[in-house]
Amino acid sequence: MKKDTFKTSILILLIGGFFTKVLGFVIRILFTREVGPLGISYYTIVTPTYSLFLTIATFALPISISKLVSEGNIRGKKIIFTTSLFILLFNFFFVLLLLFLAPFIAEKMLKQPIVTPLLYAMAFTLPFLSLSSILKGYFLGKVNVAPNTISNILEQLVRILFLLFFLPKLVEKNIMLGVISFILLNILSETISIFTFSLFLPKHAHITKEDIKPDSKILERILRISIPSVSGRLIGNIGFFLEPILLTYFLLLSGYSNTYILEEYAAYNAYAIGLLTLPSFFIQAICQILIPEVSKYHANKNVFYLKRRLKQALMYSFFIGLCSSFGLFFFREPLLTLLYKTTMGSDYIFILAPFFVFFYLEAPLSSSLQAMDKAKVTMKISLWGILIKLGSMVLLSLCHIGLYSLVFSEIINIIFVVYLNYRAVKKEITLLSKN
Repeated sequence: MKKDTFKTSILILLIGGFFTKVLGFVIRILFTREVGPLGISYYTIVTPTYSLFLTIATFALPISISKLVSEGNIRGKKIIFTTSLFILLFNFFFVLLLLFLAPFIAEKMLKQPIVTPLLYAMAFTLPFLSLSSILKGYFLGKVNVAPNTISNILEQLVRILFLLFFLPKLVEKNIMLGVISFILLNILSETISIFTFSLFLPKHAHITKEDIKPDSKILERILRISIPSVSGRLIGNIGFFLEPILLTYFLLLSGYSNTYILEEYAAYNAYAIGLLTLPSFFIQAICQILIPEVSKYHANKNVFYLKRRLKQALMYSFFIGLCSSFGLFFFREPLLTLLYKTTMGSDYIFILAPFFVFFYLEAPLSSSLQAMDKAKVTMKISLWGILIKLGSMVLLSLCHIGLYSLVFSEIINIIFVVYLNYRAVKKEITLLSKN
């Protein structure tokens, strides 16, 4: 990679990410206003479950494929064909399992039987999201950021057109129908994304039967990278999945109503966290470029450039987190009113914003560990973080402080996880320097 390619690639992703995020925010505003508080409550309560489904279905493929492609030892088309066959077979059985479990999850775990159709809809979107993630990982490994940027923008434009011309008519008939259609829209948007990626694949590549035939050694290498990575993410998503379940149970036990829990959890997740994580596309862009870079320098034992890239990533992330968090701290109510026509969630932002400066350091630190083949370390850190977050949330829920039990447990989790990730990265770099 040329000397300035790291900064150039990040800049391209930041510009593209900015437009994507602006379009995404427009989508969130249109969707929130159209389906109203009830529709948002339904959508928010199943979002953790969807995140869990998606983590399992995609199997951390962007990270593993990006790492293999960046090393340059295996032909890209062989990686794509082998991974695609595996993920399609895996998703086929996984979707069937989810269709069977959906009623149980909605009724027994989420305590909201009415959201069962939403879980059905989510299951059908997973194969499309998984195939798209394979191509995304391939181009990130090549450090070709244009396909990802263009596909993301096209996806958002499709969603906006749907929200403007079709969602209002569906919501008029039934709010649940509108939310279901919004979820199923992922099938169309990801199909467009896959088509866009295919346009950027090498035009004159000669594909043989040998290329199409799955390679067990390649699959073994992918799984060796993916399993620890997906395990770490899975732990985080299981925690996110259990969050509304445990929160609902213990707040009901403390005397709070189901209506209060639905409304306040929606305000926390959709409005407060939605605003606080607004600049996350900047961090995602940094991490996407950071992973192949750190992987390459770590493999070559080039400590100087490894530390340089990591310092750059952390410096950019800290600056972004500092500006956004304190901007939201002072202008939270005007922003909430402008974007959502409500001030719900303002008090949660007031408490969380100062600590979200550190939240934005977590992704580059954990991404660096994964690139240095320390995915098992990130998995352990995620496990401890989730256990501490859920444990503190349960204890605080019994103190009759409402949804602030979740707010304070989030702060504890941020500080703890960032500290452990930093310590693990420092330890690995120190060991590499000695060898």
